[in-house]
Amino acid sequence: MSQQGYVATPPYSQAQPGMGGYPTGFGSPSAQALYGHYGAPPQTYPSQPAGMQKAPASSPSGMPPPPVPGHYGSNIQQNGAHSQRFPPPPAASTPSMSPYGQPPLSQYQSMAQATPPTQQLANQMSAMNIGGYGQSLMQPPQSPSSSAGQQQFQSAPPPAMGHPLLTPPGPQSPSMGAPSPMTPGPPMGSMTAPPMGMTNSLSGPPPMGGGAFQQPPGPRPQGFPPQPGPYGGQMPGAQMAGLQPGFPGAFPGGTAQMAGPPQKKLDPDSIPSTTQVIEDDQAKRGGQVYATNLRGQVPPLVTTNFTVQDQGNASPRFMRCTTYSFPCTSDLAKQCQVPLATIIKPFATLPKDETPLYLVNHGETGPIRCNRCKAYMCPFMQFIDGGRRYQCGFCNCVNEVPVQYFQHLDHMGRRMDLYERPELSLGSYEFAATLDYCKNNQPSNPPAYIFMIDVSYTNIKSGLVKLLCEELKTLLDRLPKEEGMESSAIKVGFVTYNKILHFYNVKSGLGQPQMMVVSDVAEVFVPLLDGFLVNFQESRAVINNLLDHIPEMFADTNESETVFAPVIQAGVEALKAAECSGKLFIFHSSIPTAEAPGKLKNRDDRKLVNTEKEKTLFQPLRGVYEQLSKECVSQGCCVDLFLFPSQYLDIATMGDVPTHTGGSVYKYNNFQAHVDGEHFLSDLRKDLEKSIGFDAIMRVRTSTGFRATDFFGAIYMNNTTDVEMAAVDCDKAVTVEFKHDDTLSEDTGALIQCALLYTTISGQRRLRIHNLSLNCSSQLADLYKSCETDALINFFAKSAYRAMLNQPLKTVREILVNQTAHMLACYRKNCASPSAASQLILPDAMKVFPVYMNSLMKTPALVGNAELSTDDRALHRLAVMSMGVEETQVLLYPRLIPVHSVDVGSDVIPAPVRCSEERLNDAGVFLLENGRSLFLWLGQACPPDLIQSLFNVPSLAHLTAEVTSLPELDNPHSKKLHSIISSIRELRPYSMKLLIVKQKDRPEMLFRQYLVEDKGLHGGASYMDFLCYVHREIRQLLT
Repeated sequence: MSQQGYVATPPYSQAQPGMGGYPTGFGSPSAQALYGHYGAPPQTYPSQPAGMQKAPASSPSGMPPPPVPGHYGSNIQQNGAHSQRFPPPPAASTPSMSPYGQPPLSQYQSMAQATPPTQQLANQMSAMNIGGYGQSLMQPPQSPSSSAGQQQFQSAPPPAMGHPLLTPPGPQSPSMGAPSPMTPGPPMGSMTAPPMGMTNSLSGPPPMGGGAFQQPPGPRPQGFPPQPGPYGGQMPGAQMAGLQPGFPGAFPGGTAQMAGPPQKKLDPDSIPSTTQVIEDDQAKRGGQVYATNLRGQVPPLVTTNFTVQDQGNASPRFMRCTTYSFPCTSDLAKQCQVPLATIIKPFATLPKDETPLYLVNHGETGPIRCNRCKAYMCPFMQFIDGGRRYQCGFCNCVNEVPVQYFQHLDHMGRRMDLYERPELSLGSYEFAATLDYCKNNQPSNPPAYIFMIDVSYTNIKSGLVKLLCEELKTLLDRLPKEEGMESSAIKVGFVTYNKILHFYNVKSGLGQPQMMVVSDVAEVFVPLLDGFLVNFQESRAVINNLLDHIPEMFADTNESETVFAPVIQAGVEALKAAECSGKLFIFHSSIPTAEAPGKLKNRDDRKLVNTEKEKTLFQPLRGVYEQLSKECVSQGCCVDLFLFPSQYLDIATMGDVPTHTGGSVYKYNNFQAHVDGEHFLSDLRKDLEKSIGFDAIMRVRTSTGFRATDFFGAIYMNNTTDVEMAAVDCDKAVTVEFKHDDTLSEDTGALIQCALLYTTISGQRRLRIHNLSLNCSSQLADLYKSCETDALINFFAKSAYRAMLNQPLKTVREILVNQTAHMLACYRKNCASPSAASQLILPDAMKVFPVYMNSLMKTPALVGNAELSTDDRALHRLAVMSMGVEETQVLLYPRLIPVHSVDVGSDVIPAPVRCSEERLNDAGVFLLENGRSLFLWLGQACPPDLIQSLFNVPSLAHLTAEVTSLPELDNPHSKKLHSIISSIRELRPYSMKLLIVKQKDRPEMLFRQYLVEDKGLHGGASYMDFLCYVHREIRQLLT
């Protein structure tokens, strides 16, 4: 595509020295330039197309031009450096207007960065034209007060097909396809909620806040500025400099008048809508069969219902990529900065209408593998020489075909038995592993589940111990079992503890259980071998007897101190003695303060929030727990932690072992059995019944030219290639990042093979193989066309959450915004047709990427706010690290479902609306779910008959705060709502307790923080503001 008319400007660099110093990667600085991990060599982007006039005094986004000798005095420093001299305003009469509709500088003085007044933002938004496929640009309305100084927008040629532009504010057809021409809204004297960066009349320079960072002169992409309060100190200039409070609904105090010309209200419908994108994909690809026979095809979205037919590539349920077309060279990859990654969920649950994986058994010879790179036999192997040899698709080595595996080739060069062998025709399958793949070359034993119950005062008093013991009597009948087997092969054991540990002998021959006490917690040992781990069916009577006795035995306890590390140690020792892998279910109440290894103290210092040391709140304490993780992984011991705290626990440390062993952490604050019991038991049932593999090790192999360099997940890495997991279940995903070693070829594409060696629940050793082939291209347009936003945001969330441990949150947020701007600026420069710089042009596949990115920066972990519980932030961080694409998608863009207008006769869940307060209505009832939380929101003007049919009370006023659950009533509306809620819960890994909130009640604040398109409660911009901000950053990079 010709790019004439662009004039090169000085190169910008993403990471300039002096600006909070970004290392080239997240974490420790690396010698080589990293592109997926943020940070790259300087790159040059040409300026606007010919025909656009450049502003003499300030750059398009209101940032100053690079200092020129004699230009406004010689030593202007940027961004709050100490000696500040302000430039004199140009005379008001000189038409010194930039083409982007900024008023003359006399009115708003320009310091280091001038705050763009509302008019500019309105114009900027009005010229942003998203989702259209080829219409010419419109001219934004000129405001009478400043038309003299303004230069008209030039009309640019229509953009090329396939590169959507932002649609103008104004009515829009439901599809994002072709927007209608703009109809300006009524002029406004005051704005209700200003977009990011609004100020009242600024007669002087904007004040700089303490949060403003210093940086060297010269234009550079600026990071996401600190927000008032939670996002750092006072916002620096370009953002909200000199916020005199006073916008109704936005910032408190002061008058609501905006200086300057009358304003146009920005229409939120004009910016890309996630719900619309999801609906469009469902309409286009929902209910269809997705065959995986083509290389590099982009699958339907994770939110779409479709059926997969494996025809040679792994199902997207197992593997999803950030882009399905890799750039051919590392230079291209560095230029676009789109991370190249795949998210692998090796045990993903398949719907009932899809074929389970085939098991291939090659007998004693074991699976057939390439001699050089050790890749397993798969559809990418090319048979030659009449079928006697094959060429490996990964390393090109030519191997002999073993005699027993020989088969003739047909006239197309394919084996005659191609469709009879899963490993030659399918993307995913399993091999039975031989003794070579087992520990010490011995067959594996079936795993064991050990239930470890904290019987200290808190857990007895809350009713937890009694509730749990009752539940276990029936729950143990539901232990996972192999298909076709009558009962589960998993053995069970029981431990109770407070300051000391009690082991129980529940051997089937005993009349009643025997208790053995271990009081030396410094050197934990298992006091019995025979009778501790038993088959539940055989020992049912003894176990039920024990479960009846435990609550009685400790009913009068006053012991409030607990140990924690020795409990895990005891579990590992028991599994070692039994020579098997397994899982520990630990039910724990308080921070372990008793004298023992792993004793913890309260380090919850909220004064560290928004300082350089905030990262220490999320760093686990090393030593004992690090060593425990290592021991657990080598034994195949997974830890699942159920926490019932009433105060700070140090989840950053206590959750460290579960996170490195493929386990999960659940937390129930101020647990009361009658209120939270059902929520906890649902989580426990889901957790116990999950399909799972133990003692797993995963290797990701690639074809030549690129390799896996980084891994994120609930995993343990002893070296750079082997991903070790004590257990891996159907909800755990590993995100793998790739880097180039060499040039990739467009002809052969890029091949990935994930091989997972694990032990099944019946003790068999197996290999699960997933293969995927991607395209390679030297055209960046191909890469952007085949991007997947949901996979990209999963990668960014995990890499940011890892970076949090080593860098200040402010730096992490800046890096995220910078990379967003870089990816979109590169698209704008290299793939979109030349057009006015005031337009925001987004790739079709990434048009809702900014809303997810903005939401990520408002998550509890990344938003620095002392009001948020440190434990909750740490838990959120740990949970996201092992999430798959569908979990991060709904977490960052919750579903807001209107249930007041639901068709009670239909089975369909109503279509969600945009996640914003504007979509709620006073007479409505809405469900909001994000996979971790579930709310039922009731509008003030809710019709009494609806309230009657849902709650069995005459009106909303009769609904007291004590109502914490939804009654099951015998009427269509109640039944329908219950069926919607249960289908949502079935879909998600966590059971989600339903919280009922009434409009304008205090608990509504909890609900509002999930409306991600609005301004964050704890800090963070609205979607509209963030989009404007990113647009300015992009223009900054392009000029």
